[in-house]
Amino acid sequence: PKVDWFEVIAENFMVAGGRALEVLEGVRANYPIALHGVSLSIGSTDPLNRDYLRQLRALARRFEPAWISDHLCWTGVAGRNLHDLLPLPYTEEAIGHVAARIRNVQDALERPMLIENVSSYMAFADSTMTEWEFISAIANEADCGILLDINNIYVSAFNHRFDANEYIDAVPAERVVQYHLAGHSDHGTYLLDTHDHPIRDEVWALYQRAARRFGAVSAIVEWDDNIPEFAELAQIADRARDIFNADTTERTAKPALPADHRS
Repeated sequence: PKVDWFEVIAENFMVAGGRALEVLEGVRANYPIALHGVSLSIGSTDPLNRDYLRQLRALARRFEPAWISDHLCWTGVAGRNLHDLLPLPYTEEAIGHVAARIRNVQDALERPMLIENVSSYMAFADSTMTEWEFISAIANEADCGILLDINNIYVSAFNHRFDANEYIDAVPAERVVQYHLAGHSDHGTYLLDTHDHPIRDEVWALYQRAARRFGAVSAIVEWDDNIPEFAELAQIADRARDIFNADTTERTAKPALPADHRS
């Protein structure tokens, strides 16, 4: 089965040595990789964790990922890690706060990053704009890329009763560098992003719409529990690849990194 590249959870390899790094060296010798973080907490009011950023920069220098990504959320406050990807209020104040922190992170890493939209199950009464307006404004102000999680869009659209197609149509095309595809759990009145079910047809349809709009963008399938045999995963990856290739519209491969941040 064809495997094009691997996405690596950065925190699993921010260690001094051991088998994990040995395995990653073997992967990197044969495939491109991207580093995906879960602990940056870019939306928190706590100071940025400089030790974390130094370790992440060292990992990136060693393995030269195509890009580094993390989530547009907060994961803790007052020094406490809540181990969850928590949503932000969609306000001008939050845009300024998060964009400034992303610029600081990019300076510390000496390379740009991507921000990923998270699934959410509550909304803030203080929000003054839509989620897609929020993430678009942050990406433009911080001059960073977007990791567009198609499943998260669908989950949040169901939970908050907005139009997922409008989200896809509104995000700035020049900012989208990567997709996530995944399954979720249906609890009737709400959907939960669990990465332990097959990708639903509605999510595939959203991905097809995104593929038509955004052009040459890398995609990866996330599956964290109840993982099927590799042959089945490879078939799912093939379906994603076929959808991407089915659109005969001429595609111009977009750079993974903004030109003014290249190292």
